[in-house]
Amino acid sequence: MEQFFVDYLEILHTLSRDFIATFDDLPVEALDWVPGVEMNSFDILVVHTVGAALYFLSDIVSSESTNRNRALEFQAKGLTHDELKAKFAALETYAHSLCERLTLADLATSRAVTLRDGTVRQMSNAYAMQHVLDHTGLHLGHAQITRQLWQTR
Repeated sequence: MEQFFVDYLEILHTLSRDFIATFDDLPVEALDWVPGVEMNSFDILVVHTVGAALYFLSDIVSSESTNRNRALEFQAKGLTHDELKAKFAALETYAHSLCERLTLADLATSRAVTLRDGTVRQMSNAYAMQHVLDHTGLHLGHAQITRQLWQTR
């Protein structure tokens, strides 16, 4: 495997590990707790983050449909710690299998992607893979703030 992909997987693993650390030692009732209006629970943050990551890696980079239903991600509720951790494990497993198949030249491949607002744009595999890290990091920050709010409620 090319060093780029080894590094990519290491960053994804670190993000996953840090995300899990935000909720792993909290009581189960914390997982569905919503800190405020227009904010999300740990369940939603995990389900959405992993759902989006798998969409970008599978649907866009691999052209393998996940049949993602983004709206359902924001209705996630009642998941256990183990179920949430399993979602990150599945993401890392998929990402590893994908990176084993890719070459550096594959990063330049692009395809037309329809965005949520209906517009179509060309998206390279490099962009899609980078977006996974950016988006996961963004929601990791949300999870860290959610933890702080839970602890000070």
